Amino acid sequence: MSSPRDDLPVAVTWGRMQTFLAVVDRGSVRAAAEALHVTPPAVSAAVTAMERELGVRLFVKAGRGITPTEAGRSFADSCRTLLGMLEEARDGVREAERSHLRLGAVESASEVVLPGLMAAFVRTYPMVELSLSVLPRDDLFARAGHHELDVVLAGRAPRGSQLVSRASRPNELVLVASPTLGKDPLKATWLLRGPGSGTRGSTATLLTQLDARPRTLTLGTHGAVVAAAREGLGVTLVHAEAVRRDLDAGRLVVLPLRGTPLDRPWHLTTPRSLTRAARLFVDLVTDPAAVGAEAFHLRTRPSG
Repeated sequence: MSSPRDDLPVAVTWGRMQTFLAVVDRGSVRAAAEALHVTPPAVSAAVTAMERELGVRLFVKAGRGITPTEAGRSFADSCRTLLGMLEEARDGVREAERSHLRLGAVESASEVVLPGLMAAFVRTYPMVELSLSVLPRDDLFARAGHHELDVVLAGRAPRGSQLVSRASRPNELVLVASPTLGKDPLKATWLLRGPGSGTRGSTATLLTQLDARPRTLTLGTHGAVVAAAREGLGVTLVHAEAVRRDLDAGRLVVLPLRGTPLDRPWHLTTPRSLTRAARLFVDLVTDPAAVGAEAFHLRTRPSG
């Protein structure tokens, strides 16, 4: 199979790369056109022009939609990195206080940890444009690796990711259930997050260490597993901070189990080169005078 030529043609523009990625992400020309608010023929023309200029096929039919070829997947990775770095370059020529900060967070952190930090940042730097992506852990680190996110709030990045943990804050994973459950945890149903979740991965590792194979039920989101646990449907491993109110109100209780609680600090992770807006954010949220007890602690070493 041929691969894209090294001398990337001028016709492969910012706009065409965005169009191409919209088709990759949505799996059809029509869906990409709807997302971009253009006509399907315009999307098809852009993709066809890119294939002609690159000298490769970028897509093949897959059912009712299309899927990227091997060359298309490789080119998509390159496009994501290029567009992310172009966004960084654009912000680099602006004043830091008038730039754009692209935050990413796992669901539980976005609900519990991030709101107060974002509020403090907006009060301090009201001219910085903020955007937030709430995604599974693996997706967040992939986007940060492509320079599509400036700061990620999640657990530790995978080894070899070339991302940097700038700051961390203590956090534990605890096993919780309704106080009415009344079962041996390993005989209860274990409520799981969706694939790509760091908490799901920690659950799998814990059960392997315990040589246990309890019944499981995948509910997807943090909110769904916690709600199911409150209703007595089973037990779930969850960030202690995320269920503090439920624990204090007695709606959930922490269950003792060998191997728990698990030490899983929150990390503020970035690409190796910090944007100016990202530096403002990291500096602010590591300052106890600015955010009080919510402050993170600075660290300076690669996450992997």
